[in-house]
Amino acid sequence: MSLFIISAPSGSGKSTLVGELFRQVPGLRFSVSYTTRAPRGSEQDGREYHFVDRARFEAMQREQAFLEHAEVFGNYYGTAWASLEAAQRQEEDLVLDIDVQGAQQVKARMPEAVSIFIAPPDKEQLAWRLQRRALDAPAVVAKRLGDAAQEIAAYNRYDYVVINDRLEESVERLCAIVRCRRRPDDVDACAVAESCSRQNMAARLEPVLASFGIRS
Repeated sequence: MSLFIISAPSGSGKSTLVGELFRQVPGLRFSVSYTTRAPRGSEQDGREYHFVDRARFEAMQREQAFLEHAEVFGNYYGTAWASLEAAQRQEEDLVLDIDVQGAQQVKARMPEAVSIFIAPPDKEQLAWRLQRRALDAPAVVAKRLGDAAQEIAAYNRYDYVVINDRLEESVERLCAIVRCRRRPDDVDACAVAESCSRQNMAARLEPVLASFGIRS
């Protein structure tokens, strides 16, 4: 079983990319995280997240039920060990959609996990996306942009980076990374994946970092 970690700042289009990944690449299982935040829009319990109250989440922490967990924007998020065990039983590869804090915890426990960071094209585009989705108050949007800078600065802790500037190309890159790590003999997929390696993306990321005021 392979474990794939996908992280991105809020508003980077990660959910769309992950949805396309599951549509195009068979044999993957999505790890449904636990959270104490309220559902948004059409979200359903057990599909996007397991929605629980703080008392239940903290009880799970004490029971050491989480592979990783973190507090983000005042809410808890966590991946249960049970998700990993279920994927192993079904012989499926598991995809974790988690934040930078959680990704570091998983990599510390499972260094063989493949980590992928989704970056926005620049700060202006990320701000536009956050404002367009109209899910947060202006003050929250401003905080998300500030947090995005810290998250993007952590790109060098990931194995691969995908800049989500053109949806079709970004989907192709993400799918190629997963296909290559599952089938190292897939020459075409591995060529695309190699172009997205952290080392090969450093130069392309410089203007993205600069837009957030981050010195590379």
